[in-house]
Amino acid sequence: MGTRVDENILPDMEVSKIGRISAAAAVAAAGVAAAVGGVAVLFREEGKAAKAHVGHRLGDRGPDADTVYCAAWGNPLRLAVAGDSVADSLGATTAEATLGANLARALAEHAHRAVELRTIAVVGARTEGLPAQVNSLPEGFLPDITVIIVGGNDLTGHVPLAGSIRALQDAIALLRGLGSEVVVGTVPDFDTLPSLPQPLREFGGQMSRRLAGAQFKAAAAAGAHPVLLGRAVRQIFLSDPRDMFSVDGFHPSSMGYRSASLALVPAVLAAYDGGLPRPGAVAVPPLRPGTD
Repeated sequence: MGTRVDENILPDMEVSKIGRISAAAAVAAAGVAAAVGGVAVLFREEGKAAKAHVGHRLGDRGPDADTVYCAAWGNPLRLAVAGDSVADSLGATTAEATLGANLARALAEHAHRAVELRTIAVVGARTEGLPAQVNSLPEGFLPDITVIIVGGNDLTGHVPLAGSIRALQDAIALLRGLGSEVVVGTVPDFDTLPSLPQPLREFGGQMSRRLAGAQFKAAAAAGAHPVLLGRAVRQIFLSDPRDMFSVDGFHPSSMGYRSASLALVPAVLAAYDGGLPRPGAVAVPPLRPGTD
């Protein structure tokens, strides 16, 4: 009588083998997810630490630069600056060194008209807060040009990209509905920040460039004048961080704001001249080789 083979042995062995492979794959996947999630959590916590650090060292407002520039020329244009702490020039040491003051003087000299500046930016603001900033303008102040710089707190607060971009589009539509031309300086490049340790700096750089590209496309499509601000100032901020950054290592210094304003001036003057975004502007050039 022949030996009978138990037909259940082979399937059980195969099931066991498959189970071990599946378990290993699950562990590997969990490890990848944990690593990505861990970096994200660290990035968020670093953002919280940065806010606490900034609040202690720089205060919660940039210098008050709101006034009428070149008043003797009369017939004032109205310039508003909205957004977050960069728009508010947190880290600048004097009112004359702020982003708004630099832009107001350049616009006045170009137009040969006075320029009344109103800074409505709020330290810590996210893109969704832009409508409230616009609503805070004094009664009767309808800006001819509004400059927006925002997005850093969207990144540290893990605001979904789609929500951030939708909020930016809504803000541009609101301002254009009020008759204002809009200039959008995209979120700065986080991998230039000297006080952000690795690997957070590289991770932040990737995320900020992704958001900047989306902001650029959305702003151009909405009829605004976008500027890839991080790309424009990247090299000088990397090569001279001691002079370009304030004491917190996160916000620009007075010299840093001067460099940022120089990058924004052409778009502000184009907005005054009534120039439309050039054809094809929505095709964002690579921010860095291999990262677009």
